[in-house]
Amino acid sequence: MASIAALMLLIISWRNISYCCGLKVDPPEELVIIDPGHFGHLEITWSPPASLINMTECPVLYQVEYFNSYRNRWTAIRTSRRSYSAQFDLMKDVRVKVYTLLSGPCTNGTMIMSTNYTELIQKPPAGVVGTAVQDFVCVFHNMEYMECHWGRSSKMPVNSEQSLYFWHKKLEQSEECPKYVISGGVRVGCNFTGTYLPDFTDINFCLNGSSREGTLKPTFISLQIQNHVKPGTTEKLHLKTVPDTQLEIHWEYPNEWIPGHCLEWEVEHNQEGPDGKITSKQILTKQTSLALTSIHERDCFRIRSKLHKYCADKSFWSEWSHPSCHLEFTPEPEWNMVCVYITIAIIAVLLLSLCVGVGFKVKSRQEKKPDPLLTTLFAQNSALTVAEA
Repeated sequence: MASIAALMLLIISWRNISYCCGLKVDPPEELVIIDPGHFGHLEITWSPPASLINMTECPVLYQVEYFNSYRNRWTAIRTSRRSYSAQFDLMKDVRVKVYTLLSGPCTNGTMIMSTNYTELIQKPPAGVVGTAVQDFVCVFHNMEYMECHWGRSSKMPVNSEQSLYFWHKKLEQSEECPKYVISGGVRVGCNFTGTYLPDFTDINFCLNGSSREGTLKPTFISLQIQNHVKPGTTEKLHLKTVPDTQLEIHWEYPNEWIPGHCLEWEVEHNQEGPDGKITSKQILTKQTSLALTSIHERDCFRIRSKLHKYCADKSFWSEWSHPSCHLEFTPEPEWNMVCVYITIAIIAVLLLSLCVGVGFKVKSRQEKKPDPLLTTLFAQNSALTVAEA
């Protein structure tokens, strides 16, 4: 019985919303979708129904419903204005419905809505079949500059050329790509270095072109650049052993453009045991350091980063850093001292032998060299002997 009563109450309430005192509300008229050339940011306009033009004592509202293809659901808003702007995916149908709502003295304070609505469906723009670009991807490198790339369809006519245009709310009109990326003589990307692109704002792109066979199928994309960040590669990775057989890993931020609190890190740890078997594991952290309580024969690490969900809806992983390895070698302390003593003794013996050898050679040379005085006397005695003879 309770459910039946609730159903009856709902029916009565709906009738009160639709009709009041025999008054019926008509839907709006002259529904139009205006495309100002902003690649998906459209303006919807309408006129009040003719039956309400002379009714000034009651306020009129309008309920606008449009299909949000990005979220795959209908979105509804109420406004007293006769226009509304919204973002649409021009690659799909644009579908809009508008109702009229009336309240005030003429409805005894009850809000009533038109049972019918005015609807408008706009189809995607035409073009040569199969010529839409493939795999349109934009990457915001290090939050310094953005670069977009796309692939050409296999059905793209020969000698056709594509152009990229973009628009956001801070631009009065759309602009063309500042610097195209050329490969094989055709445009395959756009480099936005030096071009201001705001974050947390929809940036709309249109990639179109022409050929001898006709207009190419245009491609429309809308994105926010903070969701396409790819951090730079981590360059500096430090390893240090500390007491209690711990290994500390510390690394630095890739650059100053990305706030440190927005990054999360993935550390890949490759361990080599005494048997030579290598095991690998990944560690996620929001810190720039890590401590391990166990050390293996060989520990190697490499790191990459991306923006976490609190700063962006999605992000690209950076490239992996160069691996850094730590070799475990811990000989016994007494053997260390023995090795040191032996090395010192060998060096001392070598130095002593070198000194003795040098001294011996000098002394030998001095003994073999005749005294100048003896040589003179010997020469004089020889002369006297010859004279006597």
